[in-house]
Amino acid sequence: MTALPKLENADTSWADFGIEGMTCASCVRRVEKAIAAVPGVQSANVNLATERATVAFDDPAAAGAVLEAITRAGYQPHVEVKELQIEGMTCASCVNRFEKALKSVPGVVEASVNLATEKATVRYSGGDVAALEGAVREAGYEVVHSQSAVEEAPAQDRKAIEARELSLSLVFAAVLTLPLFALEMGSHFIPAVHMWIMDTIGMEQNRYLQFALATLVLFGPGLRFFRKGVPNLLRWAPDMNSLVVLGTSAAWGYSVVATFFGDLLPAGTGNVYYEAAAVIVTLILLGRYLEARAKGKTSQAIKHLVGLQPKTAFVERKGEFAEVRIADVVKGDVVRIRPGERVPVDGVVIDGESYVDESMITGEPVPVKKSPDTEVVGGTINQTGSFTFRATKVGGDTLLAQIIRMVEAAQGSKLPIQALVDRVTGWFVPAVIAAATVTFLAWLLLGPSPALTFALVNAVAVLIIACPCAMGLA
Repeated sequence: MTALPKLENADTSWADFGIEGMTCASCVRRVEKAIAAVPGVQSANVNLATERATVAFDDPAAAGAVLEAITRAGYQPHVEVKELQIEGMTCASCVNRFEKALKSVPGVVEASVNLATEKATVRYSGGDVAALEGAVREAGYEVVHSQSAVEEAPAQDRKAIEARELSLSLVFAAVLTLPLFALEMGSHFIPAVHMWIMDTIGMEQNRYLQFALATLVLFGPGLRFFRKGVPNLLRWAPDMNSLVVLGTSAAWGYSVVATFFGDLLPAGTGNVYYEAAAVIVTLILLGRYLEARAKGKTSQAIKHLVGLQPKTAFVERKGEFAEVRIADVVKGDVVRIRPGERVPVDGVVIDGESYVDESMITGEPVPVKKSPDTEVVGGTINQTGSFTFRATKVGGDTLLAQIIRMVEAAQGSKLPIQALVDRVTGWFVPAVIAAATVTFLAWLLLGPSPALTFALVNAVAVLIIACPCAMGLA
């Protein structure tokens, strides 16, 4: 067996690729030669006994080219498909960053992430699930481990909890933001409100009250943005949360200086922007709440399909029928069905006769007669008779499970235009931060005195204006 020289360095990535169709040593040489010709490949070692190729390359993106080279050489690479349930994605920019993280894993051929379903579909050869999950965590997200959708639907419960928490945060933020907005903006547009504030509260006390209300909003309901946005900033991977954090923190921080250290600012620049920080947090929470509700609705079809399968089945064990969990039913088990029960898994009737409602599969409302040697489908409803059948397909192999997977695949599919949107939004946050930085430097170097103050005010304005745009894009 011939292998290329291994040029190992800190940037070298390794991956194993399964290969089908090799029969002799000449096949090994042909595959090694094909892989070696791929740009970025440093070494290739093919093992005929295990039918695997160990490849070292300096660019993880070369995995797709390696598979194409194997195919062109006349062999079939083994490609696996893995679906990951992700927690923590909040916007379209997360999708772009998440896909890049998955594609950086050696052996990954393709990665597609859907924000609505919070799922990632990964095609890989030579990688492992642990590496994929590690890339997810390094990107700042979490993998949700759950049972098959056919057994239960924890994702729906999680989304319902998320929507409920967001609704409570939204109500709390709105209750505090409305009086804050009235105190600040009402005095600008309604002279009577301004006079009332000056006569009863006073300018100084008004600012103290606004500070208290804005602080409660920012570090109460708005704390969720800091928990996700700040770590992403520290790892140089800002997202929409980071933009919200920068904008609201800048507005709040400048207002705090104007309130408690006004002498540091030149005359005419000591305005406060507490209401801007609070309103931004409230509006973003509103957007997140509506998004969470929309996500919940997209999964209703799957939830209804999952509800078609019973949680337990009466299976013959040691000569007697006992109730067991649906997950414990195996191929070849003898299952008993009584009148009114749902068929738990696919199988063939071995004893008894009955009529079964198969409208969930065929759409035909007339029950179908079932007798020995006829097939039954999991999820259908038995009518008046009783029968026993032998399980032929269980778990993810049943027809119902296949339907659920097809519905999930349809929900997770993306239009070509969505790929363009993901790329654009991936650059949106860095572009806004860059624009604010350029604004700050331009005013600092070219602006009037005191240049630092004007530079800070205008940079804050750029960040504040961009935040509602972030909500619109999300």
